[in-house]
Amino acid sequence: MRANGIKLHVVEAGPDDPDAPLIILLHGFADFWATWRLQLPLLGAAGMRAVAVDLRGYGDSDKPPRGYDGWTGAGDVAGLIRSLGYSDATVVGHADGGLAAWATAILHPRVVRSLVLISAPHPIALRRAVLTDPAQARALMPSLLSYQPPLVPERRLVGGRGIRVERMLAQRSEPSWRADPQFRTTADLMRTAIRIPGVAHAALEYQRWAFRSRFRPDGHRFLSRMDRQIDGPALHLHGLDDPLVLTRTVDDYATWAPRMRVDHLPRTGHWAHLERPEEIGGRILDFAATTER
Repeated sequence: MRANGIKLHVVEAGPDDPDAPLIILLHGFADFWATWRLQLPLLGAAGMRAVAVDLRGYGDSDKPPRGYDGWTGAGDVAGLIRSLGYSDATVVGHADGGLAAWATAILHPRVVRSLVLISAPHPIALRRAVLTDPAQARALMPSLLSYQPPLVPERRLVGGRGIRVERMLAQRSEPSWRADPQFRTTADLMRTAIRIPGVAHAALEYQRWAFRSRFRPDGHRFLSRMDRQIDGPALHLHGLDDPLVLTRTVDDYATWAPRMRVDHLPRTGHWAHLERPEEIGGRILDFAATTER
């Protein structure tokens, strides 16, 4: 699909019906559309048009030299919704995809009917937690800082046939899931996807912008624009065993999303939609159905 000046690769399920409600699924760091492979059939069978997208720079989407920032990510999502022939959608985002979801809801509010987030705090809440909560800073900053140098992080991500991506998946998920056959399948898919030429660099450019923009005028402008309320309904699904995003950080949302409901999931890590696919799919479906206009 063409959107915001580039081509985005999408995979969809559901009826070929322009009246079917649209759900956009956005993946996180070092991932790609297949992270939603277990939710797509469930949502499609329920009559939703479910569309999982490779974000700019990932998978089979275009990999331009720039645009790995919150502003452009929101424009990509809004453009995709319109390219699909819709005026609005339920937007679901995990981690970095959650930042794109937040930004779309605030910068392009008319195209977001409702918002579902998975381990994706509001960017101002996350920044505040990193600055004031030592535990959140210890959880997030070592990996973020390690991504900032040029070239070396890219080589690490693709080295050993992508073994670092598998280790990240294991370290950030609930231990019992690692014995599930789906863990092996997911790890193999992610290790393959990160080795597509250009993907490791694009994935890291998102992380570099997230850190470096905090010291630049464009980052200050972005956070200033993000300091607004979303009027629509929102749902945040968060694993209580998520080692990267702490519960108290997720719970800091009322300023920006007064209609948000937060569900904390026991025995679940950072990858809730992978660790508990049927439950998360059902929660997304129920929420989207109740918020359909």
